[in-house]
Amino acid sequence: MAPSKTFKEKLAHIIFEYDTIPARLFDLFLIAAIIVSVVVVMLDSVSGIHEVFGDFFYALEWFFTILFTVEYSMRLYVASNRPRYIRSFFGIIDLLSILPTYFSIFFPGTQYLLVIRFFRVLRIFRLLKLVKFVKEGEYVKTAMVASSRKILFFLFFVLVTVSIIGALMYLIEGEEHGFHSIPEGVYWAIVTITTVGYGDISPQTVPGRALAAMLMIIGYSIIAVPTGIVSAEMASMNEQIQADLSKMDRCCKTVDHDGDARFCKVCGKPLD
Repeated sequence: MAPSKTFKEKLAHIIFEYDTIPARLFDLFLIAAIIVSVVVVMLDSVSGIHEVFGDFFYALEWFFTILFTVEYSMRLYVASNRPRYIRSFFGIIDLLSILPTYFSIFFPGTQYLLVIRFFRVLRIFRLLKLVKFVKEGEYVKTAMVASSRKILFFLFFVLVTVSIIGALMYLIEGEEHGFHSIPEGVYWAIVTITTVGYGDISPQTVPGRALAAMLMIIGYSIIAVPTGIVSAEMASMNEQIQADLSKMDRCCKTVDHDGDARFCKVCGKPLD
């Protein structure tokens, strides 16, 4: 007969797991509290609403902070590997989600940093059993890392381009047209090449407009380059995966398996 679980083990299962009704209810309550607390912080930043409900929002803010402090303390208490949880992504987010309110006692205004609590809603992936998509996330991450050198070279090329164009625009337009320095010219070049176009600074002379037109065209031609680099790397990875699977299939067909074998003795793939 298996020994019954202790209170700490039961509490740990509710807090860190999701396969039982109490654990699911805990996660649902936690996500609802996170969303409400972030909405309260956002509404409190609106001056008209703050004048009417400021005291009420302040009380709610401390209520949720104390609630999440208790929850964080419970996680520390039941964690099987406490240092690992503290250093984990969710452990850091859990801590950062409660500190701003305490800091606001000494530094007014820091309580608005509580919007970081929205990161805690990522726990819904566990609740909805979407953890299987982590593999796809790792697939994209691997492609990004593999293409990082190409992307860095591309960013260096863009940085050199906007620096040169920004300096040229400063020389062409000058302070009388709003380009008071080379960094301001570089800022304009970045806004233009990314096709954002704030419109706070714009060239007035014919050479300046010609240079701006050229930069706009360059922006349209290079804006999709990073996407193309990563997509090409992902396509290459997919081809490699398919080739590996093909090798596994050939492996399973050529190896002499036992009559009752369910898995390949070389690659471990399930046998038909």
